[in-house]
Amino acid sequence: MTVEGIILTFLLFAAIATLYSSVGHAGSSGYLALMALLSFAPETIKPTSLVLNIIVASIASYKFIKEGCFDKKVFFPFVFSSIPMAFIGGYITLNPKYFKLFAGLFLVIAAILLIVREVPRSKETEIKKMQLQYGLGIGGAIGLISGLIGVGGGIFLSPIIISAKWTSVKKASGIAAMFILCNSVAGLSGHLAGLNKIDHYIIFWIPAVVLGGLLGSYLGTVKLNNKIIIACLFLVLLTAGLKFLLVDLLK
Repeated sequence: MTVEGIILTFLLFAAIATLYSSVGHAGSSGYLALMALLSFAPETIKPTSLVLNIIVASIASYKFIKEGCFDKKVFFPFVFSSIPMAFIGGYITLNPKYFKLFAGLFLVIAAILLIVREVPRSKETEIKKMQLQYGLGIGGAIGLISGLIGVGGGIFLSPIIISAKWTSVKKASGIAAMFILCNSVAGLSGHLAGLNKIDHYIIFWIPAVVLGGLLGSYLGTVKLNNKIIIACLFLVLLTAGLKFLLVDLLK
């Protein structure tokens, strides 16, 4: 990669981290989309996404827990089953063709869920008790998918627990942030256990997402036009997903 390419990619990773953290996400789907659009080698995408996700999710988790936006009773059933499944998913190395298929589908679904997450909801504040089997089943399924393609799974978890009214919207953000962190650590551990390496260029992308995560977390505390941000992220995810599905797979 040329110096110009490194600088451009650095700025793009920082921008993705800023946008995602400003609306309460760690950004794995954005990193996945960016690497798809920049035609990163398939074998480097998963570990790179997981490492960057761990960094931004750590920042988000600290912020939400410090502010009391967390519910351990809802969190633990999900993470109990997701961690081992994320490890298994991380250990498995998919054929590049299947990786592109799964990643492409994930990005298209993630784009849709990003919009769904912003749909105005009822003002009803009644919280319902979550059944243990639901948390274990959902957590395990999301964990496996997360490990396979290199994401944290928060973009799936948030809409589920909010729609089911298992906790408040604010606490859902904190739960999702910690869920993303745990899944990303487990997925990366599985990847490394399979003797798979990490792209050495990641040393440039780490400071990019640290800066972006810190900036986005700050900007998220002031009034921004979230609808414009969500619309931009939707287009990025959808474009990258369709590139995987309609361009790369047909080569």
